Amino acid sequence: MKSDNKIKEIIRKHRVIVYILLFLMGLFLGYLIFAPSKSKSKDAKEQSSQQYTCSMHPQIRQDKPGKCPLCGMDLTPLGQTSSEDLDPNSVMFTDEAVALADIETIVLWKEDSQKELTLYGNVDINERNSQIQSSYVNGRVEKLFINAVGDKVSKGQTIALIYSPEVYAVSQELVAALNYADKNQSLAIVNAAKEKLLLWNITQSQIDNIIKNRKVSDYIEIKSNTNGTVVKKNISQGDYIEQGEELFTIANLSNLWVQLKAYEQDIPFLRVGQRVEITLEALANKKIESKISFISPLTDEKTRTTDIRVEIPNPKGKIRPQMYVTAKVVADMSEFKDKLLVPKSAVLFTGKRSIVYVKDPNQTQPTFTFREIELGNRVGDYYIVLSGLEEGEEIASNGVFQIDAAAQLEGKRSMMNE
Repeated sequence: MKSDNKIKEIIRKHRVIVYILLFLMGLFLGYLIFAPSKSKSKDAKEQSSQQYTCSMHPQIRQDKPGKCPLCGMDLTPLGQTSSEDLDPNSVMFTDEAVALADIETIVLWKEDSQKELTLYGNVDINERNSQIQSSYVNGRVEKLFINAVGDKVSKGQTIALIYSPEVYAVSQELVAALNYADKNQSLAIVNAAKEKLLLWNITQSQIDNIIKNRKVSDYIEIKSNTNGTVVKKNISQGDYIEQGEELFTIANLSNLWVQLKAYEQDIPFLRVGQRVEITLEALANKKIESKISFISPLTDEKTRTTDIRVEIPNPKGKIRPQMYVTAKVVADMSEFKDKLLVPKSAVLFTGKRSIVYVKDPNQTQPTFTFREIELGNRVGDYYIVLSGLEEGEEIASNGVFQIDAAAQLEGKRSMMNE
């Protein structure tokens, strides 16, 4: 009881000090209860630094989620790299923006001493071993000794019998002139008749037979002028034909051509005499080694390809014209060894400047940096790099214009401004 009275006495004497202590204790408790935590402050700070952008328009940047003001798409997080750490000549993209802009990259390496090219084409008839059998006279096809395409013929073999009133008339003149009493006149007419018959491809033995037997036939025989296979037949028995008309095409198929197509960027690596490995899929991927025999001096304006010709043997006749083939050519790249090449699609040209965009390996988001380079000669679809790039660097090889357009919109260095 005495102690309680003593406490009350102390409080009464030091009332002001007690009130001050109670007030300070209240402030301290209020701070503990209501003060924001460090984690919440940190989250707020990170949230305020978070940037959002549009996949279609990477130049749009906002500090909160929302819609793109240009296309209305939802904005996506840009990443944690701050603009302060970004090179002033660099443009940052989201992964979605890279996909939509079809941006592709390649890593630069120095060329090896060899380069393998793959060409495609088909087997064709060797035109040097092909003959067109034409008619030397007007007439009617009385009989054919060649029935169909694919028949074999020998040089000198009779392939058709033609009824020709013109040949008959000249042959009659020849026989009649042999009976003339005036030998000079007879000799002149005989020689003229012989000359006409020879021009109509009547053989000397056939003319001699007419003179010997004094007998004229209404028909002439057309004989093959080469050995080979009939690959084209233009007439049928009973047809009327004119002088110079094509009757048959006969080809020797023991030696064939392979006609290949090479894109214009591959032409600098090809030359006559270069070794080629031909693969025929129709013959269980049979492989034949040969050499390039001809490179056309012309390029097709539509396909942008050049014809390459290779000759292959066909002694057993198993290879047929129009079979599909694949060819492998190992090109000599010794003159470009240890030189850095960039694809044509990776370079933007503006006046005398050549520009590429180099991917920044230190950024978490796809980031491309503007860089001017110096180029040398063009090699097919590539350019030799004289300066400005190093082996192992990664550059944009496709979608370069889209990257440059984004740089222009952000007011950064681009092909249109410095």
